[in-house]
Amino acid sequence: MTKKPDYILFDRDTTSIVFGYQQNAIQRMLDFDYACRREKPSVACIVNPTREGYHKCFWGTKEILLPMYRTLKEAVENHPDADVMVNFASFRSAYPTTKEALETDTIRTVAIIAEGVPERRTRELIKIAREKKKWIIGPATVGGIAAGAFKIGNTAGTLDNIITSRLHRPGSVAYVSKSGGLSNELNNIIARNTDGVYEGIAIGGDRYPGSTFIDHIMRYEKNPEIKMIVMLGEVGGTDEYAVVDALKNGEIKKPLVAWCIGTCSKVFPAEVQFGHAGARAGAEKETADAKNKALREAGAIVPDSFEDFDKKIKETYEKLVKEGKLIPKPDVEPPKIPIDYKIALKEGIIRKPTEFISTISDDRGEELRYCGVPISKIFEEKYGLGGVIGLLWFKKKLPKWATDFLEMIILVTADHGPAVSGAHNAIVAARAGKDLVSSLASGLLTIGPRFGGAVQGAADHFTTYLYAGKTPEFMVKDMKSKNVNIQGIGHRVKSVTNPDVRVEIIKNYVKKHFPVTETLDYALEVEKLTTAKRNNLILNVDGCIGVSICDMLRSIGYSREEVREFIDLGILNAFFVLGRSIGLIGHIIDQKRLKTRLYRHPWDDILYMMPDKPEEVR
Repeated sequence: MTKKPDYILFDRDTTSIVFGYQQNAIQRMLDFDYACRREKPSVACIVNPTREGYHKCFWGTKEILLPMYRTLKEAVENHPDADVMVNFASFRSAYPTTKEALETDTIRTVAIIAEGVPERRTRELIKIAREKKKWIIGPATVGGIAAGAFKIGNTAGTLDNIITSRLHRPGSVAYVSKSGGLSNELNNIIARNTDGVYEGIAIGGDRYPGSTFIDHIMRYEKNPEIKMIVMLGEVGGTDEYAVVDALKNGEIKKPLVAWCIGTCSKVFPAEVQFGHAGARAGAEKETADAKNKALREAGAIVPDSFEDFDKKIKETYEKLVKEGKLIPKPDVEPPKIPIDYKIALKEGIIRKPTEFISTISDDRGEELRYCGVPISKIFEEKYGLGGVIGLLWFKKKLPKWATDFLEMIILVTADHGPAVSGAHNAIVAARAGKDLVSSLASGLLTIGPRFGGAVQGAADHFTTYLYAGKTPEFMVKDMKSKNVNIQGIGHRVKSVTNPDVRVEIIKNYVKKHFPVTETLDYALEVEKLTTAKRNNLILNVDGCIGVSICDMLRSIGYSREEVREFIDLGILNAFFVLGRSIGLIGHIIDQKRLKTRLYRHPWDDILYMMPDKPEEVR
């Protein structure tokens, strides 16, 4: 890389290391690069002590990856061309990180954004920088900008403001300011009254800035591209007097328009501390009035008030143009700047088809809502588990009899011992050392036509014949002729004389509370026919749950067609899945706590029927 003249801190090839994971500031730097039509990003990498890897961001309309390192040492080693560090470290760590940067061979300029850096530490950093002929901007600074070339962090604000102030290309005016906030105002003032900013630096509001007014003004004096200089000082401190001395000694030959804000301090009865640490006049010499008077007497162009600042800038610029000492820089049409999707969406200027639809919950506002009900209200009004299922599964606020029924189903289906296939699988997986989620999934994957699926199957069988207007006798004969077992009918142990308590509880609840019991009634009529043949062909718990759910859906307002849609979608299995998950998790926890070993099935429980030798194929 070609070595820059000593008076140039930033150009179109300048690259930086950003210390601190300041995503918005990084993106603003890259957006400025894009507006300036830079060939490569001005951010070479990021130092993030808590994470390494890559940061994804935009370069115009494309996405790029910026490397991220945990240490400055790694960043410098991998990016030796980066000669600027934008330091977003806190005031506590700004000193060691800046010192480390100054002691590298490659970093020449450090911008310290933090305010409140201990003054003794700042003076140590200034001493190191001067010894090594390096630059510090700050502390307590927004940074600086070289128009059309490079900007530090959030300098100059949003991209709209940058384009309005024509900072995407260089002008002929350079400024230096104490205040970062007022530097944004200067960008605008200079853009409206001249051909624009060439460079602007906010040295920061602390009592001991890393670089001073005169440091930057003398750089500007050497730069042939800069034709006039603007300085905005403030009450407090004496740095402006170095500029006064340079004017008197003839070191500053370019026109200097200067003003120190804070002239209102004289109307207060006592000494006033303004926003910056250094904005406090400890003596008459430090007042804004005294400094403005000294600057004017030394030859600076000083307005009567800040209100006239823009006029003096304009008059000075036009005089240089008239004398032929300044040829206005041409305007450059900036590239069309992409607008961030989130911003455009918020402003309502784009529309985009969505990929997902959610009609049951919304977590975007201040409070999570289930089907429009705030989560706080769900607890205040004691919706309970059944109420939440009603909101999220059926999008209805269910009556108490319905929510109690749903909770009853969950309790009834929660577990059926360790021997059933789902529990067995979950236990075997847990004993194999699998985590809870994997073990649970192993158990849930057994749910289907032969395990748990009878809830779904029973609802399907009984509603098919009931809704078609067929009698229970027809259903039994028809299914027998098709050689299809009626799902939900039959139990291995329970019978008419040894009824299933679970079925009795559900059946009695439904008959007592449900407005509609047509499916349960139909199933009980079928049970009379099947138990007449064999007394264990009873309506089992899966069948009772399946038909009762159909009646619940009818009772809360769904039509028969809508109930069939629920069944066809396979949704009724959800009740068994939800309930049985409780039991499966219980078995998994049980095995983990017991520290059971890997399960191996015993040989004596396996019938080995291997032939003496394989069949030969010829």
